[in-house]
Amino acid sequence: MSRPTSDEYALFYQTYIDYTTENTIHDVVKNHSKNILDCIANIQNEKADYAYAPCKWTIKEVLQHMIDTERIFVYRALSFSRKSKNQLHGFDENEYVITSNAQQRSLESLQSEFAALRNATDIFFNTLNETQLHQKGIANNQNITVNALAYITIGHSLHHCKILKERYHL
Repeated sequence: MSRPTSDEYALFYQTYIDYTTENTIHDVVKNHSKNILDCIANIQNEKADYAYAPCKWTIKEVLQHMIDTERIFVYRALSFSRKSKNQLHGFDENEYVITSNAQQRSLESLQSEFAALRNATDIFFNTLNETQLHQKGIANNQNITVNALAYITIGHSLHHCKILKERYHL
């Protein structure tokens, strides 16, 4: 299946999709997953509690946000690929971070969880067939396809890796 078209997702997801240039989700996974995993694996423990400005998330909180968001996006993709007709709710990422206890976790545990999740996500997306990728659903009151969710999931991680490099100086 080719790149998602603008009628497959809400406009606010365009930023994430734009982090990729590939024409299939299989190529997106192949070309970006290692870079994402390297980005996370290369974070040094002495920077884990760093926030680049007051009231901004620490690196550990960014990692927890990436984990939570990937789980949510993949759950949406799983639900819609299996033809669930249930509308799925949105989520407040700031509330999730506040209640996540990311600051009490070790950097190593967050990195390990992210790596396991990222690998499971790649396997899931690589097993979807054309029919499953075409499936649609409603999440956060917006129509979206499984194909778009796959691109958005990886694009979201790429977005945060860019932020970690630019704002957190990793």
